[in-house]
Amino acid sequence: MKKLLSLLCATTLIFGLVACSGSSTTKETSAVQASSEIASTETTEAPKDSFHIGIVTGSVSQSEDDRRGAEAFMEKFGKDKVTLAIYPDNFTDELETTIQTIVNLSDDPLMKAIIVNQAVPGTTEAFRKIKDRRPDILLIAGEAHEDLPEIGSAADLVCNNDFVARGYLIIKTAHELGCDTFVHISFPRHMAYETMSRRVAIMREACNEMGMNFVLETAPDPTSDVGVAGAQAYILEKVPEWVNKYGKNAAYFCTNDAHTEPLLKQLLEYGGYFIEADLPSPLMGYPGALGIDLTNEAGDFEKILAKVESAVVEKNGAGRFGTWAYSYGYVQSAGLAQHAVNVLNNESELESMEDIAKAYQVFTPKAEWNGSNYTNAETGVKSANTFLVYQDTYIMGNPGRYMGATKVEVPEKYFTTK
Repeated sequence: MKKLLSLLCATTLIFGLVACSGSSTTKETSAVQASSEIASTETTEAPKDSFHIGIVTGSVSQSEDDRRGAEAFMEKFGKDKVTLAIYPDNFTDELETTIQTIVNLSDDPLMKAIIVNQAVPGTTEAFRKIKDRRPDILLIAGEAHEDLPEIGSAADLVCNNDFVARGYLIIKTAHELGCDTFVHISFPRHMAYETMSRRVAIMREACNEMGMNFVLETAPDPTSDVGVAGAQAYILEKVPEWVNKYGKNAAYFCTNDAHTEPLLKQLLEYGGYFIEADLPSPLMGYPGALGIDLTNEAGDFEKILAKVESAVVEKNGAGRFGTWAYSYGYVQSAGLAQHAVNVLNNESELESMEDIAKAYQVFTPKAEWNGSNYTNAETGVKSANTFLVYQDTYIMGNPGRYMGATKVEVPEKYFTTK
């Protein structure tokens, strides 16, 4: 019996040791596997597109092209990976709502880039709040309304239309088309903006250089008591007088979208040239001025341009009216989001004009882009993360033609003209 008890105890002890040994081995193996998985995670790039992109724009009623560009990118990249948001129409009076709308996108743990186009007042503050909580998110501002150095201090990248190069290139294009006078139409509120006041100075200087007359005309601000209707009525009334005064070889430019349609309508009727809009697009002013319906062509800018161009030619406007072939607002939303994806996938450099242009051209296959770093007119210092961009100018005709504006070297003196 003693021998039997001794044998049972020994057997129990052996099984216990084996069990303990097995448990220890299992834990050790698991630890090695976990360590291996962590190492693998640290040394292997995350799968492409394993992140989310957020795009904030104005509403369709206020910024249709901006919004449609965001929707086009969502369709391309996937609704499960792209979040769209809209800031209030009256963003100046609803600043806190605007800021919160942008900041809310950073609640998504997979969010890796947020694009705001147009970057209205409040974007800088929103970006600062996001950076405090999520410094890993790329923050990109398109067509910033706030001072460029200010928003550039909060954003990772800022891209605005090139008010410097375009100030020179619009005049150069007008000169090449045979214009002898350039008429600039605006109002005090816009002329208080650095971007617009500098552009006026550049346009005036370029006219002097090319032997053209430069004229400033003032029109009512659509945000004033006269409203949009009153401002447009003023343009309709004044254009015939201006054409009579400055001649049919004068080119016209206005700084406000609401002025564009009546200006185009009357220039088509009475004569004169229009190189491109402040924020160019074949949709900017042309459909209303020409009385054409582009519903069936919606989203297809090559078809939109063809229909607009055909209508311009029918109105005897060939060789006198221009645009960017692809909407600036549309491409800013979609192109900057594409650039963010390229950067996150290590296929592009964030602060590279060449790579920004590459992303834009995904959505503008027939039109080239160019641009440069923003230069502070006071100090002459270039900003590394703020770019001024522009698309080649397209003059409608039979056939139409690109003017090669993106290949023109803008004289260095214009980058500090003020």
